[in-house]
Amino acid sequence: MQAIEFQAVIKNGVIEIPRRYLRNLSNRVRVILLIEQTPETTANFIDQLLAQPVRVQGFRPLTREEIYAR
Repeated sequence: MQAIEFQAVIKNGVIEIPRRYLRNLSNRVRVILLIEQTPETTANFIDQLLAQPVRVQGFRPLTREEIYAR
C-alpha cells in the first residue's frame, strides 16, 4: 500500500484529488481524514458567548425578586 498526503478543501461533501495523483490510483483506496481544528471549534459554546455576547434589543435581565418569585 502506498500513502500520499495533500491539503484539500471539502466542497459539497467532495474532496478533489490533485491531478498528479490520479494516474496512480486504482479502483480501491483507503481514506483517512485528519481534521484540522480551528480556534472556534475548540472553544465550548459558553466560551464563545462570553467572547462574543449576543445582543438582543430591549433585553432586560430579571431582578432577583423576579427570579425567586413563585
